Amino acid sequence: MRTKTALELLKKIKFDVIRGNISEIKTLAFGSGSTKGVDADIQDAVNENNLEKSIAFVNEFAQKTKSVIAVTGAIDLVSDGNKCYIIRNGRSEMGKITGTGCQLSGIMTAFIVANPDRILEATAAAVCTMGVAGEIGWSRMEKGDGNSTYRNRIIDAIFNMDDEILSEKSKIEIR
Repeated sequence: MRTKTALELLKKIKFDVIRGNISEIKTLAFGSGSTKGVDADIQDAVNENNLEKSIAFVNEFAQKTKSVIAVTGAIDLVSDGNKCYIIRNGRSEMGKITGTGCQLSGIMTAFIVANPDRILEATAAAVCTMGVAGEIGWSRMEKGDGNSTYRNRIIDAIFNMDDEILSEKSKIEIR
C-alpha cells in the first residue's frame, strides 16, 4: 500500500524534494523493489564500488521527476539532475535509531523553507548537517550509553550546530 500510494502521488504531484534510502528511491523509479519497510536492501547500498552508477541513476531520476533527489545511506547523494552532492558524513549506528530519517526530513524542510531559491543546496546542507550531528553525537557517547542517549546526543548536536562546525566537519564533494 505504501509503494502504491507513493507511486500514485508521484504521478499527480511535482515534489521539490524526494528523500529516501536507495532501495526506496529505486522502488519509486522502477515501480517496485526489494525494500522491506524503511530498510535499504544491502545489495542496493551506495558504496565506492558502485558510486558512479549510483550518481548516474540519481541524476536520471532527478531529471525525470524534475525534483531534487536525496538518497541517504552510508554515502549520501543529493542531485537536481545536473549537479550531484556526494556526502560522506554520518555513522552506521544512526541506522539503528528509530526516527533519524524523520529528524532529517524535519531539518530538510526547515532548510528548504529558509532557502526556497536554493533547494538543491539547502537539501545537501540538511543531509550534511544530520551526518555531522551523528558523528558529533557518537563522539560524545560514554560506556553504558545506548540508542536513546545517542538519539538525544544527535538532537543536541543539531541544536548546537553552527556554520563553523558544519564547515569544519563536512565531507562533501560536488560532481
